[in-house]
Amino acid sequence: MASILLIDDDDDVRPTIAAMLARGGHDIRQAANGVEGMDMYRFKQSDLVLTDLVMPEKEGLATILELRKLNPTVKIIAMSGGFAYDPKLYLHMATRFGADRVLRKPFSPQELLEAVKATLEAPATPETPPAT
Repeated sequence: MASILLIDDDDDVRPTIAAMLARGGHDIRQAANGVEGMDMYRFKQSDLVLTDLVMPEKEGLATILELRKLNPTVKIIAMSGGFAYDPKLYLHMATRFGADRVLRKPFSPQELLEAVKATLEAPATPETPPAT
């Protein structure tokens, strides 16, 4: 069982994803945006951070950069439906900023749990975020 910090601003989507992860046997903490998520991560680090990319207050790319500065080996999965952005481009940017894996919304419970398992089992390698 892994501890997972789930960061997503959608009050309908976040509990659904949390339930999927809990059914997979994981311990889940939830945050509604990147600011709240970073506060929670600083208080208690998680094995994995699953973050949405399009959020108010602190969007996902900035959250990924901050996570990498705080803990270069943290496991990160970025997810997005894209909205006004091209989802493929935005998800590609997330990997450039340090996400280990990306998921395009909507995804199935099986896709989510397989991505979480593969990310947690992958060896930790420090990422070097782009210069800001």
